[in-house]
Amino acid sequence: MVLLWGSAARSAGLRAVRWSGSSVQRRALQCRQRQGSARYLAARRLSSDASSDPSSYARVALVLEDGSVFEGLNFGASVEAPVVAEVVFQTGMVGYAEALTDPSYRGQILSMTYPMVGNYGVPAYAEVNGLPRPTFESSRIHAMALICQDYSQAYSHWDASRSLGAWLAEQGVPGLCGIDTRRLAKLLRERGSMLGKVELLESAGSRSFASALPGVEALKRRHLVDEVSIERSGTVFAPAAGVEVKARVLAIDCGMKANMVRELNKRGVEVTVLRWDDAWATNGRMDAYDGVFLSNGPGDPTDCGVTIDEVKAALAREGTQQIRPIFGICLGNQLVGLAAGAKTKKLRFGNRGQNQPVTTVGSTECFVTSQNHGYAVDDKHLPPEWSTLYRNENDGSNEGLVHDSKPFFTAQFHPEANGGPNDAAFLFDTFVEACLSCKAARAVEGAALPSLPFAAARRAYEQPPAPKKVLLLGSGGLSIGQAGEFDYSGAQAIKALKEEGVEVVLMNPNIASVQTNVDPKATAEARRADPGAADHVYFIPVTPDFVEQVIRREKPDAILISMGGQTAL
Repeated sequence: MVLLWGSAARSAGLRAVRWSGSSVQRRALQCRQRQGSARYLAARRLSSDASSDPSSYARVALVLEDGSVFEGLNFGASVEAPVVAEVVFQTGMVGYAEALTDPSYRGQILSMTYPMVGNYGVPAYAEVNGLPRPTFESSRIHAMALICQDYSQAYSHWDASRSLGAWLAEQGVPGLCGIDTRRLAKLLRERGSMLGKVELLESAGSRSFASALPGVEALKRRHLVDEVSIERSGTVFAPAAGVEVKARVLAIDCGMKANMVRELNKRGVEVTVLRWDDAWATNGRMDAYDGVFLSNGPGDPTDCGVTIDEVKAALAREGTQQIRPIFGICLGNQLVGLAAGAKTKKLRFGNRGQNQPVTTVGSTECFVTSQNHGYAVDDKHLPPEWSTLYRNENDGSNEGLVHDSKPFFTAQFHPEANGGPNDAAFLFDTFVEACLSCKAARAVEGAALPSLPFAAARRAYEQPPAPKKVLLLGSGGLSIGQAGEFDYSGAQAIKALKEEGVEVVLMNPNIASVQTNVDPKATAEARRADPGAADHVYFIPVTPDFVEQVIRREKPDAILISMGGQTAL
């Protein structure tokens, strides 16, 4: 236990607030101490340079087709003409660069429900092994506009090269800030997905959706998958130098995220990418490959009739020599479902975020998944040889399919993540192992078709190592009785971490909180046995300077900033 203030803190090399009577006085002098950090000052100078952000902050409005109006300010590219598209919301706390470059958002206006957007900027675009570097899922922004509550023009991140507004302006994509995104998300949940129009408030016909009707008709005529599919069919993405090529796979690009190719390359798979409307099953092209991968993509799956016909031909194949494993993700799941004879349906408001719970049907196994889709397979109409593999625990919708005897399976969620959790990344291992085992079976005359190795891949998949020591930044209210919800979240975080055997270091200057209610005389063994007590407590302000000092002293594996309170947030 570390209960430090005054001279004791100074002797330990930490400047801290003084103990005075029954309260902690966070004096102006201590609050200014963060100005002494050269790194902090450098970051502030960098992030405060607004010269490269051309945001106009002109008054704009989002008008929904039901007549609802949301007023805000324009950042990023200027709204030169009305933007008409489907309005959707995404619940992820981070990953705005990954989301904006996800081709599945083509033809949509994206609203981020997390209030602060832009605070870590955007890195410079680059390509690695022929693919966009991690952080970018394609070479450009596909969303037609971005909506947020609080846009942070000031950004701070070691890898950032520009503000979010500067990047949006460069790509010609307008942003709207100052929007009540909570009200917008509630409205879309209650009334279902709607079309929306973004326009300048001073423009003719503003606040009325009637003027957007020509844009609506133009949107209906667009084939979104055709817009985002690869231009040059037959492009090959090989594993990085030094990685052995184990298998060769055809990938049908309906709007494929770059991280899907990265995950396959990482496992020694050479990926040949075809356009969505290319023939590959009906002409026998797939015979030269070890498997077929069907990607994610935007829009209504029934618009991809050519792809569905090709999948039908592949599913109808019989025999070890003819069958190739098939793995579909997101839109790929829907295309397989349609090809198998099922139907698809448009969800009320879709599933878009990074915390969707998905369970394996017939077990208690649960994954936290990243998702981005507005359609789902209606598994009430599955043919007898197909089964539901995964189900969404929030709305009960289908999250994956599997064939009873052939190596065909799908996932409606995104096991490749970016952004989001990688709980289900083992599905790529399942697919690759299926490709290799079927390839080996073809070399043996009369060999039976191998089954899908779900269990083996799940056991073999190595999750990233869990942290053993975590720094929890907390604050609670600024005086006794304030912000009890912050204190509750921090206290629950400590309890959850202790249950997982994690050593907890707490920074919190508020002694009038449950999370800091610890006995300084307790032994280390007693503290470890107490499920609600942090192992080490620092009663010092949560400022960059103090946080850096505690990091140097404690050397934690991770920092938890979203469970502590006002200062930490």
